[in-house]
Amino acid sequence: MNLERVSKAFGVRPLLTDVSLGVGVGERIGIVGRNGDGKSTLLRVMTGEEAPDEGRVSRQRGLLIGYLRQSDEFADHHTVREVVLGGRSDHEWAADARLREIVEVLLAGVELDRAVAGLSGGERRRCSLARLLLDQHDLIVLDEPTNHLDVEAVAWLARHLAARPSALIVVTHDRWFLDEVCQRTWEVHDGVVDAYEGGYAAFVLAKAERQRQAAASEVRRQNLVRKELAWLRRGAPARTSKPKFRIDAANALIEDVPAPRDRLELQRFATQRLGKDVVDMEDVDLRRGERMLLDHATWRLGPGDRVGIVGVNGAGKTTVLSLLSGELAPDHGRVRHGRTVALQHLGQHVEVVDPESRVLPTIESIRRVTKTADGDISATSMLERFGFTGDKLTARLGDLSGGERRRFQLLRLLLTEPNVLLLDEPTNDLDIETLNVLEDFMDGWPGTLVVVSHDRYFLERVTDSTWALLGDGQIAMLPRGVEEYLERREAALASEAAAAAAAAAAPTGSTGTAAAKARAGSAEERAARKTLARLDKVLARLAEQEAGLSEQLAAHATDPDRLAELGRELAALHEEKEHAELEWLEAAEQLE
Repeated sequence: MNLERVSKAFGVRPLLTDVSLGVGVGERIGIVGRNGDGKSTLLRVMTGEEAPDEGRVSRQRGLLIGYLRQSDEFADHHTVREVVLGGRSDHEWAADARLREIVEVLLAGVELDRAVAGLSGGERRRCSLARLLLDQHDLIVLDEPTNHLDVEAVAWLARHLAARPSALIVVTHDRWFLDEVCQRTWEVHDGVVDAYEGGYAAFVLAKAERQRQAAASEVRRQNLVRKELAWLRRGAPARTSKPKFRIDAANALIEDVPAPRDRLELQRFATQRLGKDVVDMEDVDLRRGERMLLDHATWRLGPGDRVGIVGVNGAGKTTVLSLLSGELAPDHGRVRHGRTVALQHLGQHVEVVDPESRVLPTIESIRRVTKTADGDISATSMLERFGFTGDKLTARLGDLSGGERRRFQLLRLLLTEPNVLLLDEPTNDLDIETLNVLEDFMDGWPGTLVVVSHDRYFLERVTDSTWALLGDGQIAMLPRGVEEYLERREAALASEAAAAAAAAAAPTGSTGTAAAKARAGSAEERAARKTLARLDKVLARLAEQEAGLSEQLAAHATDPDRLAELGRELAALHEEKEHAELEWLEAAEQLE
């Protein structure tokens, strides 16, 4: 596909001006830019949904395009089965490992015969994504695909897309996803599209280098980009194989840039404001319907703690924030706040405000100057940092877009100078540039922070520890962060699958047992222990082979023949692994 000198305007405002771009076979391209700068418009022009005002869009004859829009057009009276699976019978998709995985991951917990009308926004989004991925396309175009997906589903989607041979164009604010999937990055701004090699990290480096060579115009934007680059080199992402860019150039750009935040100084400042006691959750039980979300759970937040909470959708993350804020009472136990706590809670839904009010007067009525560890900041400066400049300063609140309302809501909350901040999916509707500003502000914010987010990059950027709701009624600390969470979830799902297979294979009836119990000290017990030791080594070897095959799938994403061969090897490996896990369970039952 090629765009040749394409221009497109919205009213009198030009969104694309004389843009020329091309997409090659198998290329994976990420698109970034501020909200309203034309990212979605570019997608619609490329897919043919909108015609350019000027220029030409050429596509390969017979090109099959799959397009995930930000909203679906499902008929409410249809069922999930009808809108996602179409005319496929159950045995058809269930017999194909690739299709079965898509359905099982994206439609987990969604009944196939359920009416679309009763689905939540997140469930409808998953249905749209599943329907697109079940078909084969030459080009996949995704507009914010990670919205409403939890961390686990985002990680799965990244692996899935990297293994597909299709070309990919994706608009997303999820920077971890961009780095994991994309080979090139396009930045849409001021009517033009700048192209960069590599994912998000490489884009940050190249942009900082271009700005350095341009002799330092827009000083503040340069400093933010360099600070972001310092995080990429020193923070969690630098411990992985990404970012893959020139180390010498990166070090030259950040040699005088300090660490993103001074943790000890912020904790000292937070202790002065909060004292030693912040929020204590003691022996708390909480049930929702038939589900026990918390079971005698105890958790304590201290001054200056920066905590991220992860878990599958429905695990109770939002409920925990409501408990901490005092909006929800536990069934048993108590939640105690320190005497000096000034807490603010940012929910997922945009708060309704007077639509006739104006931006600047509303902010100044809250506080004209706010204090941070870096000094005082005026309300006008805060508005400018969060993208409210020019006419936006006097705009009616009712005229703001969804993303602008989210930014305004967050800014109102920060200006109240809370010392405990609870954020529930704060990255929703925010573009990457606004996220950079928010992260920069949080670097100097002294207080206790609890964040629930599916945005893995944001979590690693602003928090110092990660905790998880794993379904056992407790809040567990994860020393290795999100990576450890994904490993634990994968192990739990594998264990559940093995247990289900063992239960299905076990004989039924009152006289049958799955495996005879071995007497202590008997030959059967010794044999069972040897079997377990042997199978532990076998499962470890299979896990290493599985990881190696997954890497090869990603490396040969553009080679259909090699992909098919690797797919067969992976299927055989999974079958061997299932047999080994079943044998392990049988041996373990003998020792119980």
